[in-house]
Amino acid sequence: MTISDHTGSGASTPATPEQPAAADRARLDADLAELADGAIRWAATPLADRATLLQAVHASVSSAASDWATTAANIKGLDPSSQLVGEEWISGPYATLSAVALLAESVGALAAGHSPIEGLSLGTAPGGRVTVPVLPRNAYEALLLHGFSAEVWLKPGVSRGQARGEAGLGELTPTRSGGVGLVLGAGNITSIPPLDVLYELIASNRAVILKLNPIMQGMMPVYQAALRPLIDADVLRVVQGAGSEGSYLAHHAGVQHVHITGSAATHDVVVWGPGADGAARKKAGTPLLQKPMSSELGGVAPIIMVPSVWTTRDLRYQAEHVATMRLHNGGYNCIAGQIVVLSADWPQKAAFLEELRSALDRAPVRRAWYPGSDGRVADAAVCYPSAQKLAEGTRLLVDIHADDDPSYLEKTETFSPVLGVIELPGSGQTFLDAAVSTVNADFLGTLGANLLIDPKERKRLGLGFDNAIAELRYGTIAINSWTGLGFLSAGASWGAFPGHTLDRVQSGIGVVHNAYLLDHTERTVVTGPFRPFPRSAVHGEFALFPKPPWFVTARSAATTGRLLTRFAQKPSWLKMPGIFVSAFRA
Repeated sequence: MTISDHTGSGASTPATPEQPAAADRARLDADLAELADGAIRWAATPLADRATLLQAVHASVSSAASDWATTAANIKGLDPSSQLVGEEWISGPYATLSAVALLAESVGALAAGHSPIEGLSLGTAPGGRVTVPVLPRNAYEALLLHGFSAEVWLKPGVSRGQARGEAGLGELTPTRSGGVGLVLGAGNITSIPPLDVLYELIASNRAVILKLNPIMQGMMPVYQAALRPLIDADVLRVVQGAGSEGSYLAHHAGVQHVHITGSAATHDVVVWGPGADGAARKKAGTPLLQKPMSSELGGVAPIIMVPSVWTTRDLRYQAEHVATMRLHNGGYNCIAGQIVVLSADWPQKAAFLEELRSALDRAPVRRAWYPGSDGRVADAAVCYPSAQKLAEGTRLLVDIHADDDPSYLEKTETFSPVLGVIELPGSGQTFLDAAVSTVNADFLGTLGANLLIDPKERKRLGLGFDNAIAELRYGTIAINSWTGLGFLSAGASWGAFPGHTLDRVQSGIGVVHNAYLLDHTERTVVTGPFRPFPRSAVHGEFALFPKPPWFVTARSAATTGRLLTRFAQKPSWLKMPGIFVSAFRA
């Protein structure tokens, strides 16, 4: 049995039984033996020493940051002068540095006998849920991301005392070893493998063998340099190979747990086996994998547009926002927005769609670097012959009308630059409730949902809006922001909405990131400004943030991403002016 090494719904799942060569098996066996010893020593490592080790990782990631961003850009075929290189700074070393810093703080707090969230002011969400503010987490973030916030909602019934007392996860019982875990690394965003490693190590007390996706083989020396303190401590090994190596490791007796970022199809091959035999095992409920498994598997992310009266500049800005949700990283994100949900009765519907076509068409063109992308675009074009091809035919806008069948786009994660649009009747609360019901029932997956609404309309809806957010069954919800910011927020939990099982896995099982080490997480809710500064101030929003640097249309994104990473390496107020000057040139 082999494990496909592709992330996204277009992944292939070879069924040919295959084993690594004898020399490769011996190498992997030796790595696992060293990690088993390392896991024992890790369980005996005091919390204060763990925090010190994380600080060393922060320093090594800082040293590797420039090579990291350059290597990632090369893998994706980006011109070094392109603004899109900013994506590699922000979603690579910046995200990793932010997470390592907060993890070190959390473990340090526990070493001193304090809860990681001791100083945070907890709130309340519908259903009596306790909420934990995770963004901004300090004065620096409050200024750098002015107008943005995020909170983690805990599951109903969890008390504030539980929230504080049970934050820490595996670090509350550090001498209880989780053994050795396998992380099957993602092939799209370069911070995902290291962040998954760190969560296994800290949240679950596991030493880790990280098996890279072949797409990311060029990142091997970068990861080895960036994570050198963990390798030297024998709690990490980074390996390469094809699907056969992944299969061998997943079913190895020396591995106690498996975590995968990828597609549901690949997940099922790991759990049940390939082909007809795997399908039979799944039907019988007899998994081939006899060990615990966690996963993050993507899905079809909705973008719900709540109608009201928008200005022409609102329409243009939010069209760029939606284009970013689809086109960031070329469209190869597990959290990429895939279907826009519009009101059929919105008088400005046609004007918005025209702005959306323009935004998709003028965003920088890049090569289709992720395997299978062109085929998945072609498949969507076959399903929807009237779809509009944009940007030299590299992108597809599918305006699904009443006589079209939306099920293909609703049930298939295209993992490519394909954006759909569906319409529902109504306005105000009627439309919002219908949209929530539709995406919950009809869309594949529960990883993330986006919702755009004018602040005045949100205020008018009041409690009805809050209750609608509570009804959305997604692991991350972004209001006037993109769920990608939830991914970047170190303290936020990241993963599917809880409740999935191995045989109905949807967007996965469990969470990662979560650097406050919160237990009982249900979802993260991110909120941003509807308009950028200065229009935000003119319209009564208190937000000083310009066009975000993660927008695909942000002209200064490369410089801003590099400066943000330099800031994360060693925060200083003296670095703020340069970041803001660059950001306001977006």
